Amino acid sequence: MTLGELIEKLGGKLAQGDPEWVVDGVKSCDKASPFDLAFADTAGAALAVLASNAGVVVLQADAANVYPQGKCIVEHEQPRLWFARAAKLLAKESLTGGVHHAAVVPNDAILGLGVVVGAGAVIGSHARIGAGTRIDAGAVIGEDVQVGADCHIHPRAVLYPGTTLRDRVVVHAGAVLGADGFGYVRDNKTGAYTQFPQQGTLLIEDDVEIGANSTVDRGALKETRIRRGTKIDNLVHVGHNCDIGEDVILVALTGISGSSSVGKGAVIAGQVGIGDHVHIGPGVILGGQAGVLSGKTVTNEGLKPGTVLWGTPARPLKQVLREQATLARLARRPGKTHPETQDKVQDGE
Repeated sequence: MTLGELIEKLGGKLAQGDPEWVVDGVKSCDKASPFDLAFADTAGAALAVLASNAGVVVLQADAANVYPQGKCIVEHEQPRLWFARAAKLLAKESLTGGVHHAAVVPNDAILGLGVVVGAGAVIGSHARIGAGTRIDAGAVIGEDVQVGADCHIHPRAVLYPGTTLRDRVVVHAGAVLGADGFGYVRDNKTGAYTQFPQQGTLLIEDDVEIGANSTVDRGALKETRIRRGTKIDNLVHVGHNCDIGEDVILVALTGISGSSSVGKGAVIAGQVGIGDHVHIGPGVILGGQAGVLSGKTVTNEGLKPGTVLWGTPARPLKQVLREQATLARLARRPGKTHPETQDKVQDGE
C-alpha cells in the first residue's frame, strides 16, 4: 500500500516525502527497514525514530524541529493510534482459503463469500457465517449460531447455540461464548441444588475482541450483551444476564457476576471482582484487585474525571491511601499493655 493511500484512509498530513512510497508493514524503530512504518509519541522517542532506518515515521507536528532528508514524515495528533490503524490495513492476509477437507460443515450451514474454515473446525446445523470471516482449526460453532462479516474465530474457541456475533469480532483461542450461567436453586429441605433454566442468548456487537480462555455466559431467561468496541483480555469471566457497555476495557482475571452492568467507557483493571446485580457507571476506572459488593452501584458522581477507584469496597485511591497511612501511624503508636499480657508475650505464649 502506498503512503498516500494510507493517509487517504487514516487522515494526517504528509509533512515530507513521496506519497507514492510503498509501505510494507509496521515495525519498532530498531527493527524497521526503509519500507516500514514506525511512530513516536514523545519528543524523546522522535529523536530515536528519526535516526532509525524506518522509511516512514508518524509523529506529532511539534515533536521535532528538523526532519532528516530522505524520510517520509506523517504528522498526526495521535501518532500511536494512526500507527495501530495502519498496522491493521497493512496486515498480510493468509494465503490459505476455503473450507479445509478435515472441517465439518453441514449442508444447511450458510457460509458467506470468502469464508475460511480450518482443519478440524466444526460448524453446526443452520449456522450462518458472514463474508470474509475466518474460523480457525478446532473451533466449534454451535447450531443456529450467527457470526457476522470479517470476524476471526481463533483455534479451539467454542460458540454455544444461542450466540450471535456481529461484524469484525475477534475471539481468541480457547474462549467459550454462550455456556450456561452459574445459576442454581437450593432445596431448603435436602440441600440439593437444581439448575435454574439457562436458555437465554448472548449477543456480541461489532468490533469486540475477546481474549484467550475468557468466558461469557448466555442469559438465563434473557440476554447477555457485550456492546460495540469492548475489549476483553485473557482469562476474564462475564456471568449470565450481564450488559457490558460500549468501549469498555476488561483486564485479565476480572470476574463479573450475573445480572451486572458496566457503563460505556469504563476500565476494569486486572483481578477485579464484581458481585451480582452491580452497576458500574460510565467512565468508571476500577484499579487492580478492586472489589464491588453485590447489589452496589459505583459511579463517578462528585469525582474528577479519571479518578481511580481501588480496594474493597471500591473507593477513590487517594482516600484508600489516606486510610492506610492513618492505620500505619496508629500501629506505630506505643500502647499500654496489661502486665499479665506482657509476661505472656515475653514467654512466647
